[in-house]
Amino acid sequence: MAVPKRKTSVSKRNMRRSHLGIKNINVILDKESGEPRLSHRIDKSTGTYKGRQILKKKEKQNN
Repeated sequence: MAVPKRKTSVSKRNMRRSHLGIKNINVILDKESGEPRLSHRIDKSTGTYKGRQILKKKEKQNN
C-alpha cells in the first residue's frame, strides 16, 4: 500500500484544491425584456435568442 513519506503541508493541500472553488455565473440583463438571464441562453419570458423568435409563448386555455 502506498504511504506518504512526509505530511502534506497546508499550503500544498490548498494549492491542490484551488480549482474546487465556487465560480461566478454570468448573469446579464436581457436587452428586450430587462429580466436577468444567463448569457448564451434563450430568454424564457420572451422566447427569443439573438433577436430571433425561438420559442412560442403558451396561451392559457379557458375550459
